This record gives sequence, structure tokens and C-alpha cells, in this order.
Amino acid sequence: MEVVAAGQGVDAGKRRERAGGRVARRELRSHGAEGLGRPYIVRNIPTYDILSEENLVRIEQAADRILAEIGIEFRDDPATLDHWRRAGASIDGALVKFEPGMLREILRSAPTAFTQHARNPENSVLIGGKSVVFSPAYGSPFVMDLDRGRRYGTMEDFRNFVKLAQSSPWLHHSGGTICEPVDVPVNKRHLDMVYAHIRYSDRGFMGSVTAESRAEDSVDMARIVFGESFVDENCVILGNVNVNSPLVWDATMTTALRAYARANQAAVIVPFILGGAMGPVTNAGAIAQSLAETMAGCALTQLERPGAPVVFGNFLSSMSLKSGSPTFGTPEPAIGSMVVGQLARRLNLPLRCSGNFTTSKLPDAHAMNEGTMSMLAAVHCGANFILHSAGFLDGLLSMSYEKFVMDADFCGALHTYLDGVKVDDNQLALDAFLEVGPGNHFFGCSHTIQNYETAFWGSEIADNEPFEKWEAAGSEDAATRANRRWKQALAEYQPPPLDAAIDDALKDFIARKKASMADAWY
Repeated sequence: MEVVAAGQGVDAGKRRERAGGRVARRELRSHGAEGLGRPYIVRNIPTYDILSEENLVRIEQAADRILAEIGIEFRDDPATLDHWRRAGASIDGALVKFEPGMLREILRSAPTAFTQHARNPENSVLIGGKSVVFSPAYGSPFVMDLDRGRRYGTMEDFRNFVKLAQSSPWLHHSGGTICEPVDVPVNKRHLDMVYAHIRYSDRGFMGSVTAESRAEDSVDMARIVFGESFVDENCVILGNVNVNSPLVWDATMTTALRAYARANQAAVIVPFILGGAMGPVTNAGAIAQSLAETMAGCALTQLERPGAPVVFGNFLSSMSLKSGSPTFGTPEPAIGSMVVGQLARRLNLPLRCSGNFTTSKLPDAHAMNEGTMSMLAAVHCGANFILHSAGFLDGLLSMSYEKFVMDADFCGALHTYLDGVKVDDNQLALDAFLEVGPGNHFFGCSHTIQNYETAFWGSEIADNEPFEKWEAAGSEDAATRANRRWKQALAEYQPPPLDAAIDDALKDFIARKKASMADAWY
């Protein structure tokens, strides 16, 4: 470029204009015309419903028996037990039993879909119906990249992943605990994490669930951004709460769940059933357990505040019965997700399911094989909110920079996949057949020229060059290309604008909260 500028006398402004045009066209080809600027996907392919009505009813009946005959413990949260008592459940200490149909009746007040508003309204997402929202992985204590290997996550890593998510056109949500920043005290890190989501992203985000007070802090920070009255009437933040499977809800989770619900914010209710440990090894039994545990959590949100948004969550997994080690991205949980999708639709609730799961320790073929298995299951089961869409490695113990980029790239392919096949005059291409005729090629015909920029999705990290050209360029594998891509994305990142008064108010809130308590590291 410098040689052209110095030696050929081309006007600099025209050069920039032409270069900008090339960049724009390249991005359009890479992203696809309908991939740019979409805040979420509206699926144009049907869900994959694999079980008959008879078998769905059998699973629902098994869940009803678990709820009525075995029950679920709700530990150390008297307010939750009071809710169940008033609703008519049978209570013996912490054990709560439910008559068949009781929870389904309570769940009638839950919305079938809701909008999570982002501070940039163009990035608000619909959760429910035919919508699909991709969100980064969640909860890893370690981070990993090809340069520095595996290490504990820091606040810098956390901010980096928020920036990478914001920079990707294929993700729709900023996520929550993208990694655990262990260099900040446990009782204070949630403040910095929520601030990072607000400051470095203008998409929807998730708050803390590790204590009721931290959930309340998260909602209070959202109120600073959106205003109290708006938050009271609209969902602006999610909280991801987990059942302590099997069949236990502990106070940490139920108090956080209720904090979100009473603020009219969405709790995502998720059992973590590791087949053979926290649930049976058989798929139907694990699904019945999941249905029972999730319905109870979802119903509790409605007892706290009828009409509060809630997401029916699912996290089926398996384990090695030889070693006891968890396994992810395996076929049994993947096909189980299809059934969970059917069950969630019968309850008329939005669904969170699966993600790019893997137990691989590297961003390699093993990782992408398992991730593809579980991600396609999420897509086909009808999931509306897909947590763990990018970065999941090492059985969720590690958040990988390279896999984040590789997964986000795959999410781009899924945008096109979920669009389905369009049929119109341009797509049928009869003019192209008339122009080309038998025995000739379509490469230079008018129809190809008109459509070439948007016809096919293009990967940002795949190498589609001939072998010799790839070899001459250094024989790089996908992880190496992804390493270069995440560094480029961070170097080019530009923070979205944030009103200075809101930023100051958030910083003041954080400073006052931190000053009010001593550091706690566990």
C-alpha cells in the first residue's frame, strides 16, 4: 500500500474510499447480508420433535411421581417454604411435596416470551417463540490461550471476553460470569463484573447469583442504567440459578432466584444433572428429574411475583462410568435435549439448552466435535437462549480465547443454517439457467455477479486455499488462526458509548458498596 501511495500518485481520499469499499464488501461476504446487525435469530426451520405424545406423557407422569412421592428439599429459606405452604404443598421440615398438576397451574402466569432490553435498544433480544439468542460460556475459574496456557482468570480476562463478545456479529448477548476473576475479592467481584458488561458492551447481560445481596446489587446497577420504573416493568437483566441436583434447592439459589423475580427480572432455572452422579444413568429418568426440578424453580418465581419472566433451563450431561469423570458433548444428553425442548413447549415457557460443550483440554478437533454435537442439539430442540455458545473448554473449567473465536465462527454458520431455504424468483435462478444453458459454468453469469457478495456464509478463520498455498503460508491450524483473530479483535475493539452521568453513578455505587465491607476471599 505504501508503494502504491508513493509511486502511483493515486489520490489518498479515493484510495481510502476504495479500500473502505473493499472492506465493506469483504465483511458483507463474510457475514452474509442478513447476518449483520441482527440482535437475535428468528428460526426458519422447525424444531425436531422425537418423542410421541404417549412417551411425553409417561415422562411427565414420572416427574409428577417424583414431585408427589419423593419431593424436593428447599433448605434454609423460610420465605420459600412459606410460599409453598400458602400454595398448598405438603411440607415436612425442608421437604416439599407437590400434588400432580399443582406446579403446572402455578406456571400459567409465566410469560411464554419476553424481551430482555439492552442499553442499546437495537440489541434487545426476544427470548421465547422462534427466537434464538447466543450467549458466551459461563462460570470457568480458569482461562486459557496458546501463548500463556491455562491459568486462573483475572478481571482483565473478564473484560477481554466481554469485548470479544461485543465484537462478534454472531453472538447476541454479553453473558454473565464469562470467567471467574479470582484477583478480586469474592464478595466484591460481582460489582466489577456487572460494570464490565455495562461499560464494554451494549447488549443484554446477566447478573450475580452467588448471594441474595449480590443479586440485588446487580439489579440495582441495572436500575442506574435503565431507570427504576423501566426496570420494574421490563426485563433488563438475567440471573442463572442452579438446582443442587438431585432434588435439592439451597438457600443461596432460592434467595437469588426470588430477588430477580420480585424485581420483575428473569431467572434462568437450570438443573445440573450428571448422569450416574446427580441423576440416573438412563436418559428418560434424568429427563423426568430435570422436569421436576425445573418446574419447581420456575413455579417459585411465580409465587414470588406472578408474571415475572422465567426461562426453563436444561443441563443434561453424562460421565465416564469407569473413572467418574464428567463428559460433555456426548450423544445421550444431546438427544435428551430434544425431549426437554418438547416438554418446555408443552409448558409454554422459553427454553435455555445445551451449548458448545466439550471435555477437550485444547481447542482441537475433539473440542469442535463435541461442541458441534451439543450445539446442534440446542438448535434443533428449540432452545431460545443458548448459554455456553462460545469459549467452553476443559469440561467448563477453562474459558479458551481460541475456542471462543472458533465457536463464535460456528455460531455464524448457524445463523445461515437457521435461516433455512428461501424460495423466490431470485433464489430459483431461472434467469441464470437461461443465460448459462447446458454444459457451461455459472461462475461469471449475471445472477452470480448479482449475488456473489451474499450468496454464501464465509468463515473468518477457515482456510479454503489450495494445499500448496496453505503450506507456503506456514501450515497454520485453526487454533493458530483463531489466536491471531482474537488478538486482532481486541486491538480493533471500540467501546460503545455510555452516558457519563450513568458511568459516574455506577462507579459511585461500586465504590460505596466496596467500602461498606471488608474483603472476603471465600
